[in-house]
Amino acid sequence: MPLAANDLVSNTAFFAAMQENARRMTALFAENPRLNSIFASQQRWLMAQLGFSLYYRPDPQDPAKGLYSGRFVAAAMQYDIASRNTAGAFIKEMLAYRFARPIDNPADHRMRPLEPTDMAVQSIVKWLYVHLAILDTLDGGERAVALAENPVLFARLQPTIAQGILENHAVRNPGETFNLFTWANSGGLVMDSFIARIQDFDPDAPRTVLGQVSSADICQRYLISKTHLKRLMDKAAQMGSLGHETVAGKNMLWLSQGFVREYWTYQAEKFALIDAAFHTQAAPEKTAGGSAVRQLSAVP
Repeated sequence: MPLAANDLVSNTAFFAAMQENARRMTALFAENPRLNSIFASQQRWLMAQLGFSLYYRPDPQDPAKGLYSGRFVAAAMQYDIASRNTAGAFIKEMLAYRFARPIDNPADHRMRPLEPTDMAVQSIVKWLYVHLAILDTLDGGERAVALAENPVLFARLQPTIAQGILENHAVRNPGETFNLFTWANSGGLVMDSFIARIQDFDPDAPRTVLGQVSSADICQRYLISKTHLKRLMDKAAQMGSLGHETVAGKNMLWLSQGFVREYWTYQAEKFALIDAAFHTQAAPEKTAGGSAVRQLSAVP
């Protein structure tokens, strides 16, 4: 049975797993900061998920069903992710950075279908592998092994996961403070780094003290300017979501119970829908043919 979000959001074992996921996400970013910073905001991450889902869910009976610039822009507007201009600029940027490319010899030469490059595919495969591995720690499952042994499984999982993310209100809008950070460039990574630092967690405590946190270190690690980070921190402090207090002569950062709960709820909802997609799609079956199902290999 898939793990339920309501169970995860009250499970201290999941909290520890969630922290491990935060550490792995920041480690993935560190592998190639310049590359991964392109997707380091909620809006760009959602657009990337949308683009992959359009590519991996083609319709053999309708050549227009695939990844096309116009279709992507229309879908981004439908899901209220971005404006027409922002979505169109994102596609152009993905082509310029070689995360996407036109498909050679399309079935209908009047159209210009796109496909993600291997570099882009391997990046999101690693993202999914980490999440499946975290789920495995909760119940001893073998989801990550299944993906590693059958990489084409990703082509079945990704559209279902993307649809779940795009249509899940708790994932899209878990809370005011979470939204403040996640819609800012690299803000989600800053949150991940905060959660990963928690040592002793009491879910009933109004505040969770992280310890000393270097703003300069965060800016350097996650490619965020000092001005931008200060703006985020000041706004969150005004909301009562974080702050500093002096402990034994040291300036310590704390997070509010509400801020931690927003992050926890978001992760519970996201992991639950990933697990539901795995249980729905992982059964052996024929996968649609065509260029949309390339062999995926770069699983850690």
